Amino acid sequence: MLCAISGEAPQNPVASRKSGTVFERRLIEAYIAENGRDPVTDEDLSTDDLVELKTSRTVRPRPPTLTSIPSLLSVFQNEWDALALETYTLRQQLTQTRQELSTALYQHDAAVRVIARLSRERDEARDALSRVSVHGGQTTNGEAMQVDSSELSGDLIAKTRRKRPIPDGWVTSDALSSFSPVEKSKPLYTNTRSLAVNKHGDSALVGGVDGKLGVFSIPDKAIIQEMNAGPGAVTDVLWLGDRMVASTSAGNVKIYEKEVEVSSFSGHAGEVTALAVHPSGDILASVGVDKSYIFYDLTSNTIATQVLADAALTTAGFHPDGHLFAAGGVDGQIKVYDVKSLTNAANFDSTGPITAIAFSENGTWLATAAKGSTAVSIWDLRKASIVHTINLTSPISAVQWEFSGQFLAIAGPSGLVVQQYSKTTKEWSEPLKAAVPSVAVAWGLNAGTIYCLDAEGSITTLTER
Repeated sequence: MLCAISGEAPQNPVASRKSGTVFERRLIEAYIAENGRDPVTDEDLSTDDLVELKTSRTVRPRPPTLTSIPSLLSVFQNEWDALALETYTLRQQLTQTRQELSTALYQHDAAVRVIARLSRERDEARDALSRVSVHGGQTTNGEAMQVDSSELSGDLIAKTRRKRPIPDGWVTSDALSSFSPVEKSKPLYTNTRSLAVNKHGDSALVGGVDGKLGVFSIPDKAIIQEMNAGPGAVTDVLWLGDRMVASTSAGNVKIYEKEVEVSSFSGHAGEVTALAVHPSGDILASVGVDKSYIFYDLTSNTIATQVLADAALTTAGFHPDGHLFAAGGVDGQIKVYDVKSLTNAANFDSTGPITAIAFSENGTWLATAAKGSTAVSIWDLRKASIVHTINLTSPISAVQWEFSGQFLAIAGPSGLVVQQYSKTTKEWSEPLKAAVPSVAVAWGLNAGTIYCLDAEGSITTLTER
């Protein structure tokens, strides 16, 4: 019999109950004290699991001092036993380390291959999506779309509203300068982001972080209709005649008519950040963090086209004549697209992620604001350059031109400012400044009223006393 550790005949042999292997008692007890396992099977092992083997053995004389050869041999034997035990343990650890290293290298190689394949497929999908259009294949319940390379139908952009005359009874600069807050509603929804007032000027559309969408009656000063646009927070709202539209952080765009959901779209792979309606009223647009914008054909309630941009989009708007669509991106660019061909007509660079854009009714100006900036830039679309900068004292949340293109409302946490451009003098002036903190702003009927929405969800009405 030989010891499994030292490879020599044991002086005091014992056997393991777990593996049945023979060991030298002093060696196996030292191994158990250090590791608590069977060195052969790696099972849990204690000294109680050792069975002493009865063998004939010769009584060894007690060694004298180290000055004799027998005593030196005994010391050498003990050192050899310790060295044999250590060598055995090191070999076990080396074998285990080799196995672990082999497994780790295999998993790393597999992960690199998967990442490379997914990156290639992602790039191919982005490239393909940027070169095609999507139309005619998604119903209102968000089913699969068919891919086609055709442009938008010319019928969708035929109805335009270029050079609209200023209606009778429109607000004047003198009247605007006398505007002041006349009433403030109670908080409607928490963490509201957007506000829309209908064409009659008697109802405001607001939404909250809990996905609730409400119609606020301005004369009655109360919510008269409420819908659940969730899941997700309501990110933007607008009116389509008497119909209501809301977008959500869950990627949905929903259309309601008298509290009834009549259409629902889920074309975005992520949060929908902004909505816009075409001047014809037949096209709805949405932009999102998935770097795409979508046009919806409202005559058939289908997705007309989806186009991929090169950055996440945050805000959007249509030109008054309906032939251009602008979208602001987190890359600080205002991207202007041709609505019919869907091509990128121009890019305007700003100082940071775009938070607000608004086309002027004069057809040549575009007002923009960037995140963290205290200035509003007025771009001339013909020159692709900034023609005027409006500097304020705090960051800007929203900008909104009124119907005539004379007045620009600018909202922010420090209050509301209205700037006016005079065609006669070719100069800018500031007829109104009010300390009404706002996250969104909207003009009322004939611009005779301004509505401001604050972060707590309250609507403040400003008008001539």
